Amino acid sequence: MPSELTLYNTLTRKKEVFQPLVEGHVGLYVCGPTVYNPVHLGNCRTFVSFDVIYRYLMAKGYKVRYVRNITDVGHLTDDGEDRMSRGARLEQLEPMEVAQKFSNQFHDMMRTFNALPPSIEPRATGHIIEQIEMVREILANGYAYEVNGSVYFDVEAYNNGNDERYGELSGRRIDELMAESRELKAQGEKRNPSDFAIWMNASDDHILRWDSPWGSGFPGWHLECSAMSTKYLGERFDIHGGGNDLKFPHHENEIAQNVGACQHAGARYWLHTNMLLMNGKKMSKSDGNTISPEELFTGDSIHVSEGYDPMVIRFFMLQSHYRSTLDLSDEALQAAKKGYQRLLEAWNSLQEMQASGSAQNGTVGKELTAGLEAAYAEMDDDFNTPKALARVFELVSRINALQGGQLSLDEITARQLTEFRDGLGKLLFDILGLQNRASANGADREALDKVMQIVLDLRQQARADKDWALSDKLRDALQDAGVTVKDGKDGATWSV
Repeated sequence: MPSELTLYNTLTRKKEVFQPLVEGHVGLYVCGPTVYNPVHLGNCRTFVSFDVIYRYLMAKGYKVRYVRNITDVGHLTDDGEDRMSRGARLEQLEPMEVAQKFSNQFHDMMRTFNALPPSIEPRATGHIIEQIEMVREILANGYAYEVNGSVYFDVEAYNNGNDERYGELSGRRIDELMAESRELKAQGEKRNPSDFAIWMNASDDHILRWDSPWGSGFPGWHLECSAMSTKYLGERFDIHGGGNDLKFPHHENEIAQNVGACQHAGARYWLHTNMLLMNGKKMSKSDGNTISPEELFTGDSIHVSEGYDPMVIRFFMLQSHYRSTLDLSDEALQAAKKGYQRLLEAWNSLQEMQASGSAQNGTVGKELTAGLEAAYAEMDDDFNTPKALARVFELVSRINALQGGQLSLDEITARQLTEFRDGLGKLLFDILGLQNRASANGADREALDKVMQIVLDLRQQARADKDWALSDKLRDALQDAGVTVKDGKDGATWSV
């Protein structure tokens, strides 16, 4: 019997059984990129994690509306400049050219990592009307005030005597938050340091600006997600996700805004991915401890010994739970490459197996089924991909034992084998989003199979003639080309 899906809810700090608001349907909102520069590898880790979550919810039978926004206005740098304006200045382009350029690059990167597109991908600049209306509602409900054309959220009014209300998600007290509040241009007019802008008056040189009831200005960064999640998922919806770095202030402010406008906190479950480290340290451009996705693919970096297939990198990411830190290193990637290759070899071997057991003689088949069910149960435990993969590798050992003759195919029925293949393939490719590169191109693979069979026959003949030099030369040449040859009792097989 399938297990219940449990999620770790950041808001309550505990695992909870997932119960959607509407049976059979899930509303999922994930904070997307700010498209003023190329997407960072750490962001890729977050989006791959939520891609798996999206895929698994659909595999559980839910109809999922997945909303992931594009931020193209309102996200300010520490000195108060809009990130899109800065990107436009550095690129010598119009802000919307910058937004389009890096949106395209982001989409290309998501396709490279085999991440499914969201159901809806709204842009902040396409929802200015909705954001202005939300500011109106927050003001009308007494949770904001206007000063010199800017509108600030009133944290004291929101708390209403409960100093732990603002900070509920991040677990930080109001006095800490006030001490850490950064001072942006023109925000000395705030009543309290913890208040934050939901609409900002634009200076004369500010490029991105819109007319509003408070004058020409632009929305605060946090406002867009509140407005767009409400528009597409409702005042209450199921899951809100993002990186740990967004927990405060971005997500904390979203909750406050939703309460201020709708009297509801928005999402019921909050999921957060942890950070990506490299060589045990936080990634940092200033000390050279950083690598881009492209450099990881090409190997053009001092931090890696070679380029890595995007699927190897995706597999590496899945070996750590989304709530755990992930430490990137060349050694870890080498191990992931070998593990992924071993997984695909077992999968390709499985495709060639023919069951011969009877309905009464399916002991091995039952063991495989039980192992697969255990892998799915791990996914039900807060999408635990590393434990699910550990279960899968236990199955890999069983598959290899079947191929090598240590286990008998007489103990698995045709039905068991078919159901096991289907279930394992669904987990690996539909849910975890991996790709079998060696078998992805039907006609090309068929032609390659024929060529490889000739090479393997030549190698087998060399072995029969005890021409070990030729046999080893063929094996080494294949290895250099990324082809692994495995010798079994029924002959040699190959994989890439």
